[in-house]
Amino acid sequence: MYIIVGLGNFDRKYDNTRHNIGFMTIDKLAEQEHIDVLEKKHKAVIGKGIVAGEKCILAKPTTFMNLSGECVRELVDYYKVDETSELIVISDDVSLAVGQLRIRKKGSAGGHNGLKNIIAHLGHDQFIRIKMGVGEKPKGWDLADYVLGRFSGPEQRTMEEAAERAADAIRMIITRDADAAMNAFNSVKKVPAEED
Repeated sequence: MYIIVGLGNFDRKYDNTRHNIGFMTIDKLAEQEHIDVLEKKHKAVIGKGIVAGEKCILAKPTTFMNLSGECVRELVDYYKVDETSELIVISDDVSLAVGQLRIRKKGSAGGHNGLKNIIAHLGHDQFIRIKMGVGEKPKGWDLADYVLGRFSGPEQRTMEEAAERAADAIRMIITRDADAAMNAFNSVKKVPAEED
């Protein structure tokens, strides 16, 4: 069984913000796999279903971003998964170009408060994460204001495509492994945003 957690802030005012790309990806995967993510438990809204032939729990934490670890800890303990190989966390990343994916099997939080809290609650950083590029904050901007801001029209389309690629990456992690997905999806080239 896999637990797939998309990070975000669970409040309508945060819908479609850069920080909520994890939620957007869970919604995309749920739509593709016909999984209803509606059940409230383990400090999350979850959905149970089959992804790439394996039982999966899709989860969107209802804690705020910086307390995401509380939800992940509860899910991992309750479903007794191996968090080093059966937990996949999706988060935004300001050090990657808009739409770029970076899959990792371990590593620091890189300044991301949601990942930082998950690492603190698990007691290690050995879990699969899919980092979704939301672009670097403009000079002079406050980081919080930037990640809680919304994408431009062209960026929004790029991120919707990125969410589809992330869903494909999740299926590859399940059917093959994280290394195969890293080889297929970790790309340094920037994804061009279409012009209006």
